[in-house]
Amino acid sequence: MPSAVDSVFEIAFWFSDRALNDNEYLQPIKLQYLMFLAQSYFAVAYEGKRLVPAIFVAEVVGPIEPSIYQAFTRGRPNLDVPINLDDDVRSFVDSIWRRFGHHSADYLAKLCRRNPAYKAALKRGRRAEIDLTEMRDSFIASTETPAVDSVVKPKVMRSHTGRAVEVKAWAPRKVKPS
Repeated sequence: MPSAVDSVFEIAFWFSDRALNDNEYLQPIKLQYLMFLAQSYFAVAYEGKRLVPAIFVAEVVGPIEPSIYQAFTRGRPNLDVPINLDDDVRSFVDSIWRRFGHHSADYLAKLCRRNPAYKAALKRGRRAEIDLTEMRDSFIASTETPAVDSVVKPKVMRSHTGRAVEVKAWAPRKVKPS
């Protein structure tokens, strides 16, 4: 299944820029946790679709995306990566930032390490891949993490009469073959 963005660096740079705009220092490990949460919640909200074309692996410190982990160990890398997020993706990562960005890296570490998908991957060994389907299912079933509807707020706009209406992408209904 294709991802919502072209590169994992687009989302990493978006989080990095957002932290800078909010005058907050974004530790490289905190970036990892935010990326893991974003990928997981995106899979929940968008029926298993990937936010970023990346694979997360289990390390003792928590779930990491190896390329971003290596690239950001000495600060933000000097790469020319355009950040071309469509409105839905931008709104989604903004929701993740507003819900989790103010938390400490320690808090996010505990949250991510309690995740059943992470635990299962770590049991298989360090650097074991955390399957996206397992990530999605564990976030759906977990009582340890907030529900997706409390993290990703629906987009609200005003109708021509001024009434608030919830806006989401059109999705055709599924018809069972006869």
